[in-house]
Amino acid sequence: MIIVRTIKEMQEAKKGLSGSIGFVPTMGALHQGHLSLIQQAKKENDHLIVSIFVNPTQFLEGEDLDAYPRREEADIKICEVAGVDIVFMPAIGQMYEKDELCIGAPAIRGYILEGEKRPGHFDGMLQVVMKLLNLSGATRAYFGKKDAQQLVLIAQMVKNYFMDVQIIPCEIVRDEKGLALSSRNVYLSAEEKERALCLSRALKRASKMVMAGELAVSVIRKEMRTVLDEADKVEYVAIVDRAFNALEEIEIGNTIILVAAWVGKPRLIDNIWI
Repeated sequence: MIIVRTIKEMQEAKKGLSGSIGFVPTMGALHQGHLSLIQQAKKENDHLIVSIFVNPTQFLEGEDLDAYPRREEADIKICEVAGVDIVFMPAIGQMYEKDELCIGAPAIRGYILEGEKRPGHFDGMLQVVMKLLNLSGATRAYFGKKDAQQLVLIAQMVKNYFMDVQIIPCEIVRDEKGLALSSRNVYLSAEEKERALCLSRALKRASKMVMAGELAVSVIRKEMRTVLDEADKVEYVAIVDRAFNALEEIEIGNTIILVAAWVGKPRLIDNIWI
């Protein structure tokens, strides 16, 4: 495994790879969820690149950029054990100039739900993902379904800009009690972790209702909110199709149910694909 920190080093390292390239972009603080992406990418490609970069342009003013967990030494070890070929760990100055072109999220689906709560977040996310996809020369890039709106927008960017890379959605990884894994979970106390389980419980309740034949979105959302009462603040409960259009009735095979809520210090998101 080699570690590269500059654009020039990344470009040179990539030249030595022949065959398919799997790519997993991360912001570090790697956990089992990241490892599942890395393992799938390793299995499905000849070579594997992982990037570790806490991207400043997708953090809004007042968000936790400076406090975002960073564990460089541990992350490198995880990548080494997992059989990663190249770890790309650039400094901010390598990735951005003072005055450069920007990519804008779509005017509708980029400014609903996460985009409404965090305006401009998806602009920064898409900007860095395009840079990383171009740098990696990826055949396939792997993203978790937990960030469902991000995943859908990345797929749209690849389609709209005719990019020659396959976006691979990967299943959400949960702990033994059902909490969706996230780097921000380190901020949760033991008591808060128990309360945070209300997100996955609400999604399970929705799934059971659908399996029992309930398809009305208004009924399901109302029931989910009663389950979410342990959260400190519920930002949204949304039921959309897989293009993020609002639904009045569940469409089996084409629906995502999403929740966002605050529990203690961190803001948590979770979802289920139906």
